[in-house]
Amino acid sequence: MMKVYLVEHALGSFAFDENGKLIDFILNSRDVGNVVELLLANEKGDPFPSTLELLSKLKPSEVYIENETEVPKLQAQGFKVNLKSHHLGAKEFRQNLVKYGIETKFAATEDDIYSFLYNLSFEYTRRKLRSAAQKRDLLAIQAIRAIDDIDKSINLFSERLREWYSLHFPELDKLVEEHDIYAKIVSTFGYRDNITADKLISLGLNEARSKRLADAASKSIGADISEDDINSIKSLSDTILSLYGIRNSLSDYVESVMREVAPNVTALVGANLGARLLSLAGSLETLSKMPASTIQVLGAEKALFRALRGGSRPPKHGIIFQFPDIHSSPRWQRGKIARALAAKLAIAARVDNYSGRYIGDQLTDQLKKRVEEIKTKYAQPPPRKAEAEPKKERREGRRDRGRRRRDKKGRRGR
Repeated sequence: MMKVYLVEHALGSFAFDENGKLIDFILNSRDVGNVVELLLANEKGDPFPSTLELLSKLKPSEVYIENETEVPKLQAQGFKVNLKSHHLGAKEFRQNLVKYGIETKFAATEDDIYSFLYNLSFEYTRRKLRSAAQKRDLLAIQAIRAIDDIDKSINLFSERLREWYSLHFPELDKLVEEHDIYAKIVSTFGYRDNITADKLISLGLNEARSKRLADAASKSIGADISEDDINSIKSLSDTILSLYGIRNSLSDYVESVMREVAPNVTALVGANLGARLLSLAGSLETLSKMPASTIQVLGAEKALFRALRGGSRPPKHGIIFQFPDIHSSPRWQRGKIARALAAKLAIAARVDNYSGRYIGDQLTDQLKKRVEEIKTKYAQPPPRKAEAEPKKERREGRRDRGRRRRDKKGRRGR
């Protein structure tokens, strides 16, 4: 009865006895591409062909292996398989890898072995990265993260532009709240004296607003600045407008990728919010495995853990607060709508990940119906609960009642 301690390596399959002595071996080919395919298949539970050949040759009574995923397929071949990590044969092989590589004539020299392993590692890593890049949901995640970074940059640059240009035209800061319009006015006109109502209308502003801005420009109390100053300011506003252009193109890209990767999630909440949900979850697969209660608070983890630690009320919604029916609804309806939306998102993510069937219109109709029910049933705010008595006052009240009871018993005793 022979027990075999199996070692599977890129070099081949090696059988050791229980004392760590090499019994027999079958080498893999020196073709790097072929070995990479074997390694990738081995991760999924497929034994090396050299392993099957070696075990068929030795016909052991028991086989000890390290890779748990191989157990079912080796058992199906009729071998009695035991799982044992870091057994004596594995330790012996790893400590003397070069020795066994040369003795088995896989390679002639130590440098030859290391050169093969280097090329193998490089190709294996390249294949793994390529397979990860093929997951289109990761592309949408990177794009939406880039959009968020651009938004932060736009806000930062816009605040600096407003402070800088306000030295010349301070009134514009309060009259124009939109960063893109503010930057467009600075880049188009430069000096405040160049601002006229007709030119503002050509930029897309309405007539009343254009007249108000032109009037403010003519009466501005800002300081006069040089041409070099205005050119430097305009370079910053041009940069902001360029960032807006990049953001718009990325938004279009996210829209196309999300409709391909997660059409049902996109139908429910739109491409940008759907991509942010994927970003917070990590992938579409991870999102599809989440319960609705977790999806509901994605993005509000800090508030949730703070509530769990302190005993306060947990958040009712996370990033899905951006959904129009939630943030535009009264406070007392938001939690119920968020719960309904999260339930539909859980279904949509599962269908997108596992079947790809489009049921977005059906889910959207069901959600709209549920939102209408919530708005009808809970049209009025719930009655306020009576404010709880502070803990300190409750404790003091209990002490006073205890004293009175003790005093009363004492008087009866006397």
